[in-house]
Amino acid sequence: MWGISIFAAKFLKMEDGLMGWDDAGSHQRDASLLTKMYGNEEEGLRQPFSSEAGYDDSVSSSRSHFVDVPHVRQLCNWDCGLACVLMVLRTFGMNDFSIHDLEEFCCTTSIWTVDLAYLLKKFSIKFSFFTVTLGANPDFSSEAFYKVVNTLFEEALEAGIRIEHRSLSGNDISLLMLSGGYIAIALVDKYKLSHSCAKDLYLPELCDGRPNYIGHFIVICGYDGEKDEFDIRDPASSRKQERIPLACLEVARKSFGTDEDILLISLNGEGPEVRLPG
Repeated sequence: MWGISIFAAKFLKMEDGLMGWDDAGSHQRDASLLTKMYGNEEEGLRQPFSSEAGYDDSVSSSRSHFVDVPHVRQLCNWDCGLACVLMVLRTFGMNDFSIHDLEEFCCTTSIWTVDLAYLLKKFSIKFSFFTVTLGANPDFSSEAFYKVVNTLFEEALEAGIRIEHRSLSGNDISLLMLSGGYIAIALVDKYKLSHSCAKDLYLPELCDGRPNYIGHFIVICGYDGEKDEFDIRDPASSRKQERIPLACLEVARKSFGTDEDILLISLNGEGPEVRLPG
């Protein structure tokens, strides 16, 4: 059982968006249903990407690629995910919507990645949803959010949402950015995002399990191969553009609580299946 400090931190510090939970327990009925829908968890996580189609030789030779994503600031301490969806919409030229409009569509201030997936679907945006945890952690089955989140996952297929139970590496994401065909909304630990690149802080120090998790969404919209840095849009930042080293992004993106959730948005309308070069 997770310590009470971690449990409290996850609820008191969800100031910037959704939080996922690692799939540490087992709830037979819900787990079996999700497995039936999305496949065996171990098989899903181990399944390799296909090397067929979708990429040409120019991807491996490209050293950098950036997409001009308009920056949108979040208005509250919980709507970073909505701001990220709004950035995606404006990238596609949909400029007639505001964060308040998206809030009305969601009808909740407790935003999970799956909520953002439903929003993207509503606007006919092609995307793939990757996560290492399907649904909410069964250890919290008594919490009100548990059934709500699991219901959203269970209804995803019917709604036309494809959820891939697998992990994407930083190298995978860099190749996708270099292809020029994708941007992404990623769930990160805001604490580690802001501290992982401090010059006087050694990265492994941030992997000690300290209960400082703050769920936060960002947009990944480019990659510089020469500097090994990602171009991101942070809705909590006043800066319109930021760069973060691949290693730092991995620390923040794979922190406990994120479930490595990432929404990979197709810019050319292809999808939802993502294929990476072998």
